[in-house]
Amino acid sequence: MRRDLPTRLGAEFEFRLAETPVFLPRDLGDRLTTAANEIVDQLSLPDRLSAMKRAIPPKWDTPGMDSLPSFTQVDFAVVRDSDGTLVPKLIELQGFPSLSALQVIQRDSWNDILQSIDGLDLDWSCWYSGLDRTGFLTLAREVIVGSHDPAEVILMDIDPPHQKTYPDFVATKMLFDVDAVCPTTLIKKGKTLWRRDARGREIQVKRIYNRVVFDELILKGIDLPFDFREELDVEWAPHPNWYWTWSKYSLPFLDHPAVPRATLVSNLDRVPDDLSAFVLKPLFSFAGAGVNVDPMTRDLAAIPDEQKSSWCIQEKIEYEPALLAADGGGVKVEIRMMFFRPDNVARPILAQNLCRLSRGKMLGVDFNKNFTWVGSSLALQPSSS
Repeated sequence: MRRDLPTRLGAEFEFRLAETPVFLPRDLGDRLTTAANEIVDQLSLPDRLSAMKRAIPPKWDTPGMDSLPSFTQVDFAVVRDSDGTLVPKLIELQGFPSLSALQVIQRDSWNDILQSIDGLDLDWSCWYSGLDRTGFLTLAREVIVGSHDPAEVILMDIDPPHQKTYPDFVATKMLFDVDAVCPTTLIKKGKTLWRRDARGREIQVKRIYNRVVFDELILKGIDLPFDFREELDVEWAPHPNWYWTWSKYSLPFLDHPAVPRATLVSNLDRVPDDLSAFVLKPLFSFAGAGVNVDPMTRDLAAIPDEQKSSWCIQEKIEYEPALLAADGGGVKVEIRMMFFRPDNVARPILAQNLCRLSRGKMLGVDFNKNFTWVGSSLALQPSSS
């Protein structure tokens, strides 16, 4: 698979591909599905939504926010419960897209390869809610492209060819015919945005599949030809405000057995006497950036007062090394449950998954470069199950 997937895409990977999928037991799969749906239901309650929207910075508050995000990611660690059962524990939330198209091609690769292995020659699925490959692509196309010609839709990210997620951009073009475009190249005319295609023709952008990570935009001080606060004649998928609203900032608003205790640093009455049971997290970062797994009192004290509302301390999660690797030892598993919501649908639909496998102290691919049987993967179940 590690040879096959880059060949299918014609793209190289900067992050590691794991040597195995996760063969998901039915009981754990059911627990993941139930927990993910229940957490999304809690996130969707109007009173909680109103409180969570306080996370939107005025500088990036974009007009026209929709009722719920087009894309939602709910990340779970696989842990061992007190009775020995494997259960999901929430790690992170994102009202933001993930590797939606890449996971389809990776599933295709694994599915074809597993046909050659006796006992594994089944039709394997990484989809939910009664979807198969065709049904998923129909749903994803509704969310990404909407009612538009794909030429009028862009996948927007900063300098797309140099993003680690570029293989997903290639897969998006393969499956949905949507080009990846840097926002710095857009042309603003009144309230409209335009782009140039490969032949130099100007085409109006009517829908943006938004993959811009605000942290990167802010850190690099990138100038754009438009202001996110402007009223623009364009549809967003997802709307930029969900990047801030459904995030680690949401964790303290949830009450669920699968959700660890979490508190904004700004809301702490006092620092816990024993911080060894907690991790310190920035609310708006990706791929584990800035997470302190062994915080000290001085680390909390070092956060400026005006930034304390952008950090939380969260109950530490002990991943179970539940996947036994072929070369010995256990591998920790994180499973991302991925939701999609077309514009005319009231509730996000659980549709597919993504996995990260780790032997390092943290799950991000940057923390597992020198290990085997780790990296990006997906969870499979027989499609008849």
